[in-house]
Amino acid sequence: MMSWLALPFVQRAIIAGVILGALLALLGIFVVLRRMAFFSDGISHASLAGVALGILTNTNPLLTAIGISAILAIIMSWLERRTKIASDAIVGLIFTGGMATGVILLALKSGYQPDLVSFLFGNILSIQWSELVIMLVLSTLIVIFLLAEYKRMALMVLNQEIARISGVPVFLYQTLLYVTVAVAAVLGIKMLGIALVSALLIIPVSSAKLFATSFRSLMLWSVVIAEITVLAGIALSIYLNLPTGAVIVLCGIAIFILTLIAQKLLAR
Repeated sequence: MMSWLALPFVQRAIIAGVILGALLALLGIFVVLRRMAFFSDGISHASLAGVALGILTNTNPLLTAIGISAILAIIMSWLERRTKIASDAIVGLIFTGGMATGVILLALKSGYQPDLVSFLFGNILSIQWSELVIMLVLSTLIVIFLLAEYKRMALMVLNQEIARISGVPVFLYQTLLYVTVAVAAVLGIKMLGIALVSALLIIPVSSAKLFATSFRSLMLWSVVIAEITVLAGIALSIYLNLPTGAVIVLCGIAIFILTLIAQKLLAR
């Protein structure tokens, strides 16, 4: 294992895993409390349009996917506020529209696309230094915002009416939440793939909720569990020569099951 740590691609994977694990865990708290699991899943799939646009224009697909996903998140928030369409229907429209657009754009580009494969199925071991810098900068900005505004964000998520009465600009904070979740989901796609990225938004928080006693402890334990999940997943995937994203998700599921069993035993 120590010999693997000397390899640059493993070092990049570990750094990216630590960064994204903390980011997705913190945002996952708001996703779970706001019941936005379908939103995170939908926006990650819709980001295929951004990935395809980047491939088609020979631009970094990570940047174009982030831009497109942020725009789609703003549209979702606006439609939810300004129309009578149900939230899940709006997500479904964006989900299918983004996926369809991505498929059409990819049809215009011939040949094998390794970038597309890494976005579809995730490959944290293929992350480059330039992508790592993007992840670090954006993750730092989002985490600073969440830590600075977590009280208002939590109030907005738990009860919008009380948040309005307390002077919280609910629509602005809802839009910011949607955008940050969209950006984080796209960043996480390089690690877990489009199909699995929402797992790291949900599983660590679900495990932490079983024993956390306050919102702050929920934040702390969600991050701790996410980091253990990611690092254990990377190590096991390298040792067993298995897909990293899938192993990370299964490690998270295993931790959730063990936490659930421990809670039931202690409750007796």
